[in-house]
Formats: sequence, C-alpha cells, structure tokens
Amino acid sequence: MNQPERSVDVFAEITCPFTHVGLHRLVAERTRRALAGPRLVVRSWPLELVNGRPLDGRLVAQEVAALRAEIAPDLFRGFSAELMPESSIAAFGLAAAAYQRSVVAGEGVSLAIRRALFEEGLDITDHQVLWKIGGPFSVQPMSTEASIEMVYRDWEEGRRRGAQGSPHFFVDDHAWFCPSLRISHDVNGFAVQLDGEALRDFYGAVFADPAVSA
Repeated sequence: MNQPERSVDVFAEITCPFTHVGLHRLVAERTRRALAGPRLVVRSWPLELVNGRPLDGRLVAQEVAALRAEIAPDLFRGFSAELMPESSIAAFGLAAAAYQRSVVAGEGVSLAIRRALFEEGLDITDHQVLWKIGGPFSVQPMSTEASIEMVYRDWEEGRRRGAQGSPHFFVDDHAWFCPSLRISHDVNGFAVQLDGEALRDFYGAVFADPAVSA
C-alpha cells in the first residue's frame, strides 16, 4: 500500500543528532514496510537563531556518545566535534532549493546533508560539499540572501504551529517533539532511552497502522 500523497512535516536543526536518528529510523521503518510514503518535509528550525548561537560541538559529542551507547550504535561513524559548523544556513538553503524541485528531492537532500555531517565527516559549510550533495538531485545551493529568507520563513511557520525544538514532527493533526526518546542529563553527561510506547503511537500516526518494528 503506497501513500505518496501524505507527508510528515519536521522542524529540525541540521546539526541535531537526535534529528539524525529520528529521520534515519523513520525512513528505515518506511522501507521495512515497503511503502512509498509518507515523505518527509524537513523544515528549518535554526538553533543558531533560536538560541542565539550555534550548537557547541562538545555538547553534541556528548549527545552522540549517549545515542551510540544506547540507541544507535550503527550511526555517527564519521562524526567529529571539530567539524561542527558555525552555521547551518547554507545547508538549510540547499534543502529548501531541493524541496522547490520536488518533495522526493527535498527529502533526499535533507537526509544526505545529515549523512555528510554525521557519517562522512564532511564540512557542510563548504559550498563544494553542498554542490556535490545537490548534484544527484539536480539541485544547486541558494544564495546567502535566499537561504536566510527561507530559514526565517520556516522558523516563523514552526513557531506558528507550536514547534518546541529539534526535531518536532507534525502528522495530520498530531505533533511529537523528539518522539520515542527519553533524554536526561546530569553532571555525568547524557542518558538516552527508547520509549517503545511513544514509538508505537508515532508510527501508528505516520503509517496509519499501530504496527512497529522491534
């Protein structure tokens, strides 16, 4: 059963490791079910603007370590805190340009940008890297001015819809902030646990089916 007409809106920061896990797992579940959709519409939630500064690479490294230890040992193989970008604006612009082409291209570029950062250890502020990411989808990076305009437009839309942070998923009339993960932190660092019940609810809404993979 294909569902190409449905979509999942996601407001997310590119450098957010929780988003990388969430998108990866959702696409893997869609593939497991042999579905064509729903497709992901990943919108800008620019933490460098929300927080007034980019994410700290050392903090992200702690989050990555917790995710690899408890949730996703197969991910983040190319991550380096030293390659955390000072800005995600140009990469957001590339994704926006891809969505102007098609939802399939937009989803593909959004996922490829995050793979480049977290799995391949590439500098996503490098325009040559962005050109290579966009190439297979026939998409070129936007100008800085156009990228900023698109980022602010998405950010405003996310605030209007009640997005709380990255990632925030919207499916029909339902919304989930960082679904399926219970995140805590103390002086010793981060702890991440899988919330199976929340995951079942989330997949039930996304796929209109309560089934969930183990």
